[in-house]
Amino acid sequence: MTTDQRSMANLTHKLSDGQTIAYYDSGAGGAEGAGSVIVLLHGFCGSSSYWEKVVPQLETAGRVIVPDLRGHGRSSAPQAPVYEMEAFASDLAQLLEHLNVGKIRLIGHSLGGYVSLAFAEKHPDRLASFGLVHSTAKPDGEEAKANRDKAAGTLRADGIASFVEGLVPKLFAPAHRESMADEVKRIIEVGLGTDAEGAAATALGMKARPDRTSVLDGLSVPRLLVAGSEDGVIPPANTFTTDGPQVTQSLLEGCGHMSMVEAPQRLAAEILAFLNGTAA
Repeated sequence: MTTDQRSMANLTHKLSDGQTIAYYDSGAGGAEGAGSVIVLLHGFCGSSSYWEKVVPQLETAGRVIVPDLRGHGRSSAPQAPVYEMEAFASDLAQLLEHLNVGKIRLIGHSLGGYVSLAFAEKHPDRLASFGLVHSTAKPDGEEAKANRDKAAGTLRADGIASFVEGLVPKLFAPAHRESMADEVKRIIEVGLGTDAEGAAATALGMKARPDRTSVLDGLSVPRLLVAGSEDGVIPPANTFTTDGPQVTQSLLEGCGHMSMVEAPQRLAAEILAFLNGTAA
């Protein structure tokens, strides 16, 4: 962890537009793990720290790379009214090129899942396997789009603190909001590291994202879909939109939108079982 505790990024890279992407890399210093490269992408108003309880277990399966998405964590926040999902995906592609990484096992949480789908659409040949955790290939409905506009307006008017303090408890299963009060507080602290303008631009980028169910359906690699039975943000039906012999659906009972915090051992076990079943 870094000293500010809001990101676990231990490295940075300057992108072609001059912006900086911060990232954690377990392979830094030459350690390549077991050969697989696992990339984890975090959710909205989060950072690489969302995955801090899962990463140590996944490192047994390979090299783990966890970026802070633009506007989040220690990554810089470009001045743009909208951060499209394709822009986030381009940032990731540039980082992987810098690291000379070939095929990856890409897993995205919530916003990170939307970015993963944009990356998969542009670079399907770069994927060894693919996963969505509390995310969906579906676009926003009209009510959700209105809520994105409202969120962007609130962020630009009032800043990040009140927004994150209102958002984070809703990410947890109702039963966990009090029983996991320390974890809720921790995730709020992580969220406070998000740039308010960057968060607003991200909200509008999520609003603008297209339907990518055909992208998820059309992937030729193994896919993992993880949902929480108590997820009040993305219900399981919106995650489990595809099935077949190469698709693993996992429902985590009692979890909300934050299984990497609410049940990290269970989530890590599901991911490891998936990775071990699809080892390169």
